[in-house]
Amino acid sequence: MATSENPVANLGGENPNPPTGALPPAPKGRNPLVLVVVALIAAGMLYFGFHSARRTSTTASSMKPSAAPDFTLEALDGTNLRLSDLRGKAVLLNFWATWCAPCKIEMPWFIELQNQYGAQGLQVVGVAMDDSSKDDIAKFAKQMGVNYPVLIGKEAVGEAYGGVPALPETFFIGRDGKIVDKIIGLKGKAEIEDSIKKALETPAGGQTAAALAAPVQAQK
Repeated sequence: MATSENPVANLGGENPNPPTGALPPAPKGRNPLVLVVVALIAAGMLYFGFHSARRTSTTASSMKPSAAPDFTLEALDGTNLRLSDLRGKAVLLNFWATWCAPCKIEMPWFIELQNQYGAQGLQVVGVAMDDSSKDDIAKFAKQMGVNYPVLIGKEAVGEAYGGVPALPETFFIGRDGKIVDKIIGLKGKAEIEDSIKKALETPAGGQTAAALAAPVQAQK
């Protein structure tokens, strides 16, 4: 009686008819469990990234006005500027640094917006939050053509505004001295302009038109 041979075994391959209930063999070089774990991690990152972005957007758009912490800092020209002295103006308060690449992108926008809205009562104020010397910051500001006051920042001021976790960070302060909006990181010029308009629309607090329009002298 002839002995039946397994052709698959003779060919060194796999049995084309596995026993009932057996799982098909996994592709060589790929572990299905690893693929599932990677897919779950990717899905989790997308989920949390999406909801984090939604929370940031919602926080900025639904921010309740709160009093901007007052401070006095030295400007590049050696004078001191006190934030509360700008009451009656809409203030764009920008925390930045000379090493911050996104800051270099938005600074020309601030220059244009100061020219555009200065007559309506906008005052842009920059606060340099780095370890560069005063002379280096002044040189940088001159190269950028900055037309608004630049102040030498202090850690205590940054802490008063929430620690400034990322640069750039910009606060929009209404004429009544309350923060009406903020932007963390680099955003588009149109979004910055919308926040400026929101600050300009706040009550003037009894200031005269002349006081509102008078710009603060920028450092040379």
